[in-house]
Amino acid sequence: MGNGASGSFFYPSPCLPPSPSLHLFETVKIKLLPSTIAADGLTSPEQRLSCFVVDGRVAIDAGSIAIGLTDAERETVRDVIITHPHMDHVATLPIYVDDLFGFLNEPVRIHATEEVCRLIVRDVFNGTVYPPFQDFDNGRTRVMEFVPFRVGDEFRVAHLSVTAVPVRHIVPTVGMVFTDGETTVAFSSDTASTEEFWQLVNRTPRIAALLIESSFPNFLSKLAETSGHLTPEALGRELRKLRHTDLDILAMHLKPSFRLQLVRELAALGLPRLSAMEPGREYSW
Repeated sequence: MGNGASGSFFYPSPCLPPSPSLHLFETVKIKLLPSTIAADGLTSPEQRLSCFVVDGRVAIDAGSIAIGLTDAERETVRDVIITHPHMDHVATLPIYVDDLFGFLNEPVRIHATEEVCRLIVRDVFNGTVYPPFQDFDNGRTRVMEFVPFRVGDEFRVAHLSVTAVPVRHIVPTVGMVFTDGETTVAFSSDTASTEEFWQLVNRTPRIAALLIESSFPNFLSKLAETSGHLTPEALGRELRKLRHTDLDILAMHLKPSFRLQLVRELAALGLPRLSAMEPGREYSW
């Protein structure tokens, strides 16, 4: 993924539904941030933006980061891994940095491939869509910095060790495996049928949970394939590549217009530890 970082904004990287199974030591907590409000004013299960918070410290993608974090999480989330630059995965990132601008004592660190870093600068933090926060400081600290990583290499993000590999989407995208040293989780991001991700997952000794997309219902299989996504049927085929058996599988990125149908089609796969991820719920392993 390029020949190393360049440009002033780059900084070197340091190096359904059964409940998820309970383990003796629950060390990793993951929450899909809500992004939609129902007519009654409460959180809706419909998900239009993607942002996952790990242990209240690290965000994976930033679609709803500015609107879904708790006050406590806003104090602690300073590392954001961006899997790809689609709007539903970065939509409120600039607003999040903007909100924190005057209060930061350390920068918000954006971890992504060098290519994705450049795309985000070109298309978002470009001085037109939003200010170039990568060039700003608040008198105490630079407010945002990009920390590029290379696919296939292990790197640190806060307390996590992460390894990312390409998945098959219509823009440069990575899936990943991450661990806190005790518990390991696999995360596909947006993808159609893919190979390197499964190779990474299968060579990892133990996986507690797999978060994997299932965007479109089965009758839209052609659209799913064209746009780089999975249907429940395609997800079922992908899961045949998985060698691990003792893990929870959470389907994510369900298109909101088809959520109920997708939940039914996922259930029809007959996999007892597969369920649709619920926004706002904290899962732990």
